[in-house]
Amino acid sequence: METMIISSAASSFPDFAGLSPLLSRALSKPLSSHFPNPHRRRIPPLRKPSSNSTLTAAQATSDSETSTPDSGNKPPAAASPTVSPVYVPTPRNRDLRTPHSGYHFDGTTRKFFEGWYFKVSIPEKRQSFCFMYSVENPVFPKPLSPFDMLQHGTRSTGVGAQILGAYDKYICQFSEESYNFWGSRHELILGNTFAAQKDMRPPTKEVPPQEFNRRVMEGFQVTPTWHQGYICDNGRTDYAETVKTARWEYSTRPVYGWGDVGSKQKSTASWPAAFPVFEPHWQICMAGGLSTGWIEWDDERFEFTDAPSYSEKNWGGGFPRKWFWSVEIKDAFRICLNFDGMDSTSQVQCNVFEGADGEVALTSGGGLRQLPGPGEIFENAALIGVHYKGVFYEFVPWNGVVNWEIAPWGSWYLTAENETHMVELVATADDPGTTLRAPTTESGFAPACKDTCFGNLKLQIWERRYDGTKGKVILEVTSNMAALEVGGGPWFNTWKGKTSLPEIAGRLLRAPVDVEGILGFIPFLKPPGL
Repeated sequence: METMIISSAASSFPDFAGLSPLLSRALSKPLSSHFPNPHRRRIPPLRKPSSNSTLTAAQATSDSETSTPDSGNKPPAAASPTVSPVYVPTPRNRDLRTPHSGYHFDGTTRKFFEGWYFKVSIPEKRQSFCFMYSVENPVFPKPLSPFDMLQHGTRSTGVGAQILGAYDKYICQFSEESYNFWGSRHELILGNTFAAQKDMRPPTKEVPPQEFNRRVMEGFQVTPTWHQGYICDNGRTDYAETVKTARWEYSTRPVYGWGDVGSKQKSTASWPAAFPVFEPHWQICMAGGLSTGWIEWDDERFEFTDAPSYSEKNWGGGFPRKWFWSVEIKDAFRICLNFDGMDSTSQVQCNVFEGADGEVALTSGGGLRQLPGPGEIFENAALIGVHYKGVFYEFVPWNGVVNWEIAPWGSWYLTAENETHMVELVATADDPGTTLRAPTTESGFAPACKDTCFGNLKLQIWERRYDGTKGKVILEVTSNMAALEVGGGPWFNTWKGKTSLPEIAGRLLRAPVDVEGILGFIPFLKPPGL
């Protein structure tokens, strides 16, 4: 799950003095020339716009339209939209569903959290909205009593909703109680009610938008194709500029899951992720999609049509100690580097690109993973995944080699190759980033990472020749809306890593084991979430 976000945009790369010669060459002047002043150019929409696919942002309605009713039982009313998202109930056996879409809580008292991340980018405004939800130790729906702590030790509880939004502003609503949180066992459907409407019972499953608004005063619900909610900041943040309220409704059409379009979608960490060994686990649920609707961010309203979007999730005992991550999609691109059980991680993700003739989605991530067993033994883990023209280019330790060089903040450099292709991505951040919260083992829902949605990024893919050299260029794109992240720590200096697996282990992980299909014949053995 994303933990830290970078805030302000910049027009050029920072000074890379002191970095290794390899990274310095990669970040030399030719790369920075791909990112002119963002205020003098407009990033194209995710695909060629038609008469009804223009992304727009408009000012909020007047105070009289958004004021709270005298009864005090309802949030401010939404303005009359010029963009109207269409709700469709989640279909059974939908296309592009990935493994691990469901809620993984098994009802036991072991330490457990689950977190979800949903992102929408508006290229014409060069703004993004990142929605992050989490639940901690739901077997205890309220803070532990002294007797509970004697039995189970100290545990954090509750439900959090965070948004890193336009202008790098932030909002967070948190409750130590999880009575009104719910999630589907086998589908990406979840919700929570922080405050119900007067004399109304909170929902316990997906409901139509009108019913949600009638029953929920503060809360959210999200499905693979629908997302709505209203939250209020509850004053927990003194390290970032915040907004007081956020309200949103939008529909989503998935374009990429995690795999080739038209094929069975993959588990991000291969089939062993079905078993609680390397925790926390990580799954890309939708590498790229197109969303239509609106978001009210304090007193400003953003409306969008076919905006690039993305979703992922984490679950397990707690966040890793250290990690990196990035993501980008074209017209959005994201790099996400965050593997199961990572102690230290970093990520890159992007869905907004320039220079491609088709939809591109990038996710890359990696981390320092603690192995099970006595003592503290760690290993590196990383991946790069790119979707382009319906094809999934996967670079993981079990099919090749992944290398990275990540600064404590400001630069991400990754290369990888498998039997058929080679990839390189270079990303930088000029602003200081924004600190986000995550469910941590030691401190519960606490600041744990730093992110930005204004990263500069260049992505290249080549065919791999028989002699291991670069062949035909498959893809070369740039972005100035990459989501970049580092988390955990401590980060004292540049982190250089390399990961691959022995051939026998690689063959085992590449084996087409359909855990979901096998366990589907024995429903009571099928673990929750799968």
